[in-house]
Amino acid sequence: MPGSETNTCATCYESLVKINKPTCPSCFRPQSNLDICSDCQSWENAPKWKGILERNVSVYEYNDTMKDILSTFKFRGDAALAAVFEKDFKTTYKTNFKKVKFDATIPIPLSSERLYERGFNQAKLLADFLQLPQLNVLERTHHEKQSKKSRHARLTSTNVFSITDRSIIEGKNILLIDDIYTTGTTLRHAAKRLKDSGVISISSFTLIRS
Repeated sequence: MPGSETNTCATCYESLVKINKPTCPSCFRPQSNLDICSDCQSWENAPKWKGILERNVSVYEYNDTMKDILSTFKFRGDAALAAVFEKDFKTTYKTNFKKVKFDATIPIPLSSERLYERGFNQAKLLADFLQLPQLNVLERTHHEKQSKKSRHARLTSTNVFSITDRSIIEGKNILLIDDIYTTGTTLRHAAKRLKDSGVISISSFTLIRS
């Protein structure tokens, strides 16, 4: 039976696990304490990446139900599934970013080839839920899907992003939007390009923390 507020069956929705504290204060990884996790420490200990991303916030943990829903959402072209996440996405945003003023969101883009295959950008559908301006200043070069790469391959991958218009992001506070945070590589690569182009502060908000 569909839920009026979630647009999915009650059983499926109840199988989704919302992230509750304690989490890593930097990447929102669920854990037993509030210490910065070892992955985030590694990022911050690398001079190139130190301070690039203020923090990440995510809504759900990555479990089997979410894996199936995400596969249908992203890879089988069911953009309408975004509505399943709207209420929780908005609530998590208000709870965790209520003291932060963002000038705009930037959805993580797909390459033109991937956008043609899929027909929509799932990150943009999520960004549409927030009452914030969206800026389309990132472009992405087509590469192998991140989901097919090993952790090491992700962490050592080339930066696939470029900036199309520096003038409209200089001096801004930006919120990056994506569907999933796995290693943090994609978001940090995008944030690095933005920071190098004059953005003051960059945080990220993702649907899932893998």
